[in-house]
Amino acid sequence: MLLLALAIASEVTATVSLKISDGFSKLVPSIIVVIGYGAAFYFLSQALKRGMAIGVAYGIWSAVGVAAIAIIGVLFLDERLTLVQIGGIGLVILGVLALELGGVH
Repeated sequence: MLLLALAIASEVTATVSLKISDGFSKLVPSIIVVIGYGAAFYFLSQALKRGMAIGVAYGIWSAVGVAAIAIIGVLFLDERLTLVQIGGIGLVILGVLALELGGVH
């Protein structure tokens, strides 16, 4: 689970840096994008290698990533969320829970 958390943190960092890079016109954020996405895929691959189910891992990664990016966008990037968007994030999270719970024997 630690490896998946590192994958999520790396991906979220890279995605925020992608926004800040201004279309890859700013060097430092652009470098963070490349390193962040590389690290995200590395950590995800290590979580999968250690036996985490791919559907669950990717679902958790997606749900947490979407929620984190949305919150960061609202708090730091002057973006807004509508009730429909909040509901959509909730549905993604419920979908991940269904994947996780559906796999329990």
